[in-house]
Amino acid sequence: MRFYEFEAKRVLARHGIPVPPGGTAAAAAEAEKLAAELGCPVYVKAQVFSRRRSKAGAVEVAATPADAAKAASKLLGRKIGFDTTERVLVEKKIETVKEYCLHTTYDGAAKLPVMTVADMGGHDIDDLASSQPAHVKRRHFSSLAPISPYRAKEVLRDLGLGGSDLNRVTPILTALCDVLMRYDLTFTEINALGRTADGKFYALDAHLDMEAEGFERQKPFLTELAITDPDARGTRPPTPFELEATRIDDEDPRGIISPIAEFDGDMGLVIGAGGGSITTFDAILRHGGKPANYAAIGGNPSVSKAKGLTKLVLQKPGVRKICVISNVVSNTRADLVARGVIKGILELGMDPKETITIFRVPGAWEADAFKILDKYGVEYCDRTVSLSEAARRAVEKAKA
Repeated sequence: MRFYEFEAKRVLARHGIPVPPGGTAAAAAEAEKLAAELGCPVYVKAQVFSRRRSKAGAVEVAATPADAAKAASKLLGRKIGFDTTERVLVEKKIETVKEYCLHTTYDGAAKLPVMTVADMGGHDIDDLASSQPAHVKRRHFSSLAPISPYRAKEVLRDLGLGGSDLNRVTPILTALCDVLMRYDLTFTEINALGRTADGKFYALDAHLDMEAEGFERQKPFLTELAITDPDARGTRPPTPFELEATRIDDEDPRGIISPIAEFDGDMGLVIGAGGGSITTFDAILRHGGKPANYAAIGGNPSVSKAKGLTKLVLQKPGVRKICVISNVVSNTRADLVARGVIKGILELGMDPKETITIFRVPGAWEADAFKILDKYGVEYCDRTVSLSEAARRAVEKAKA
């Protein structure tokens, strides 16, 4: 779940992170009044979830209160990405001489939260780690022990900060790490953290994302922010494909086929098992494949659920083949997955041998699964073949 910028800044301010003074307006007259109270120039920013808001022209600078009213009139009601702007943030424009980027999230490989800092900020910061790695520094921190300012100071010193700058940014980064852990967030970012000529720092923009499993636990926090329906705050509305997959998942409590997402590619994916799904998805991309979907299957799904997902994926326009790949499973019967996938393919009048690029579901009942796959001539492998190698074979066969 994403937070609007004004909500994210409210959270950051509560934890001592300095943000520019401002407020929200749902009408041009309110924006004009706010601008007069704050003193111009001000920013007028559309409050939407899109991360490309600035490039869409949804952030304007107003030199006078009347200009703020004009900017608000222009932005309110405008559709940006999948959102329609219902309010704008009117915020004092802070003049800065230097920008930084602070970011926290989880490192799935290290199984630890990680803080990332850069001595540059702006719209194209996502590519900075690969294009200019010297400008980016990282440090892991514990998800169990309280975040130590020492760890924050270490990474900031690596970035080249010293003196009063180091002393002022350290508590900001420490607080950002604390916010990540305290509110079940998956992502926090201050981009940019601006430094003024007199050495003060401000969070000029902020992003926070919360994981869905945290909604119930964080209900008091969400209520405080007047967020009543966190499920409705996705990055975009669900597609008919995703809604149908959710229906298949909901109608049978045995196992799961979620999370589910639809993409523009042509490779159908039936993947899963404790991080195996995202690893496989990444491997398919790395080997040049174009996924049509992400559907993590696990928890011992029934034959009918595996069949339903298979049919749904194969009925998506442009998809002719699927791969069935998972990590080693102990709580899912490989034979039931194999039976369901093949049943779905047969019910569509397709040939399992030609449709399944590779089947790799090692673990419980895999010998029985192999017997089923042998019967239909489907290529399969066991755990001696890595997820990456299985993905490579799947991509190669899908392109053949």
